[in-house]
Amino acid sequence: MTAETSPALPLRERKKLRTRQTLIDTALELFGAHGFDGVTLDGLCEAAEVSKRTFFRYFDSKEDVAMAPTQDLWAAFLDVLESCPADGRRLLALFEDALAEAVGRMPADGWAGRVLAARRLAALTPSMDAHGLAFCDRTTRSALAVVERRFALPGPAGQLHARLALDLLVILFHRALDAWAAQPTGHTPEDLVRRLHATATELPPALAATAGPSA
Repeated sequence: MTAETSPALPLRERKKLRTRQTLIDTALELFGAHGFDGVTLDGLCEAAEVSKRTFFRYFDSKEDVAMAPTQDLWAAFLDVLESCPADGRRLLALFEDALAEAVGRMPADGWAGRVLAARRLAALTPSMDAHGLAFCDRTTRSALAVVERRFALPGPAGQLHARLALDLLVILFHRALDAWAAQPTGHTPEDLVRRLHATATELPPALAATAGPSA
């Protein structure tokens, strides 16, 4: 969500969204030009024309602002999960559809480019990997809490099955993201959704694959 895509929001909220987006764009631009460790928090705040106090109203760290594009996606996924119907679908299919809807909620004005920039940066920055793992664990636990509250999980292994389905969703997303980022063109949210669904179709044969002897 951006201030431009949410004109119905009060002016104060739109200003907050613009400030947050400025921080994200400035951070990714500086990190891309100088490296993650080559940019201080003071330098980032100066370039974005905000105080450090303002920065910490929106983000906890440099890692947090650098990974905001994908973190926003998973926050939207949790929102979708709160309202999607309990219609008897397989959990993994429900999660896949919820994530696809979350991608559709991302702003059209450069979100895909920000995701690619953050992904390139993460590949070079160990602290971003660690931050991403911690964020993934928190998000998965939050999603599991929503599932336990909203959906019936039959049998003693119901919670385990839900957690495994969520873990599989994360794996599917990252493999889809890899393929999407590697393609020379077509870096749109819609194509990322297509990649997600295409990757999901490979899961049944992957689970059935055997490890025979090599030729």
